[in-house]
This record gives sequence, structure tokens and C-alpha cells, in this order.
Amino acid sequence: MTGSSAKRVLLHVAPPIARIEFNHPPLNIIDVPFMEQLASALEEVESQAGISVVVFSGSDKAFSSGVDVAAHTSDKVEEMLTKFHAIFRIMVASRKVLVAGVRGHCLGGGAELTLLCDLVVTAEYATWGFPEISLGCFPPVAATALAALVGQKQAADLILTGRKIDGHQAKSLGLANSAVPDQQVAGDVAGLVKQLATLSPAALAATKKAMYAWDSIHFDKGLARAEKIYLEELMKTEDAREGIQAFVEKRSPRWIGK
Repeated sequence: MTGSSAKRVLLHVAPPIARIEFNHPPLNIIDVPFMEQLASALEEVESQAGISVVVFSGSDKAFSSGVDVAAHTSDKVEEMLTKFHAIFRIMVASRKVLVAGVRGHCLGGGAELTLLCDLVVTAEYATWGFPEISLGCFPPVAATALAALVGQKQAADLILTGRKIDGHQAKSLGLANSAVPDQQVAGDVAGLVKQLATLSPAALAATKKAMYAWDSIHFDKGLARAEKIYLEELMKTEDAREGIQAFVEKRSPRWIGK
């Protein structure tokens, strides 16, 4: 394990497997230090040829409840987006097989992290969703990548309404490969990892490159456009500022439509 137990992201390496554990209780909120530590862990993993599989996990309460709302203020949002999206650019270029085990809350930026994973096992009653619209915002990674997984209409439903779904629905939509009882998640992930560990790291890496070559080109361009809209249009609206302020003040937002 690198780092101490006080770190928000813990890395455990036992080739050919690396395990990235989110460690920011109670809900694994993704703040800027979390982003920096996750990017560093992924870069370390990518540098090690002996690793072929990376497993992401959170706690029983939350895989992750998303990005820290306080990081969305006008003075912080550009740095936050830059650091957060750096993680996804590493993931989309990764030649490791990325596996996620989801329990508890998997919301917003936490759910976006699973979109770039190859294999996902979810607890059947985990809570999934992209609730950013309730803050007067939108999830740029999901806006870029979700439709490719679940279809345009389903992506629009999830992003535009911000509604939450359970693990069964997440599996049905294509967000996860399987939905199992909570206590079975770790075992099913272990089974996947055991099978992957018997395979050639070189073959897995080349296969991933072939599978995602086209998608990665579109993802990079789409995310850049989503970032531009987010920073140059959305974050200049009064409603975006109101939504974030209302959340911080624990009150209902008062939208004015501009």
C-alpha cells in the first residue's frame, strides 16, 4: 500500500492486480485532494507493466457520492474540472482492464468513474444517478459518454431529470454487467479478477486498444466541448450559482432562468 490510512485514495499493488480503494468517509466525496491522489495512483499503475487489472472499490455506504459541491464555485470550478477530467483522460487511454465493485451510493462524479470502467459489478440496491441538474449543473463526462452505453433517450432521461435508480436498473440499462446482493459484490469482483489474472497482459492491453480506439477519439473531443460549454456558458448563469449556493445553505433553489 502506498501512502497512509489518512489518504483519500489507497493503492494496493500485488501484480498482476492493483486495487484502488476510495477512503474518504462517510460518502467518498471527490474533492481536489481526492482527484490528485486518484490521478497519481492511476499514473503509477499505468507505469507498471506487470499490472493488467485495476479494481476500484469504495465502502459499503458509498462507492462515491460525487464531486464536492464546494468545488463548483466560480473561483474553483476551472481547476476542479481540469483535475477531475485528467482522471478520465488517463482511464480512457489505459491499457489495463478496469473493474469496479459498487456498493451504496454511486452518484454524479462517482457514477461517471464507472462509465470508463470495462467491467462493473453493482449491489442490487445500490443507488445510482446523475443528480447535477438539481444544482443547476450537468455532468460533463456523462454528457459525453453515457449515451454510448445506455442509448440517447435513456441518457437524456438520467441526465435531464437527475432521477436515481437502483442496481437492478443500472444493470438493465447497461451501466453494470451484473447486479447482485450487497454481500456478494466483493466475491463476484474477485471471480472476475481471478479469471482476468490468468490471461496475457499483452493480449489484454492490445485488445483494449483495439476495442476503444474509435471511442477514445470521440470521447476526447466530446469532453473538451462539454468542458467549454460548462465553463463558458453554464457557470456564467445565475441559476448555476444559485443552485450551488442553495445546496450549501441547505435550502431549495430559486431559479430565474438565466
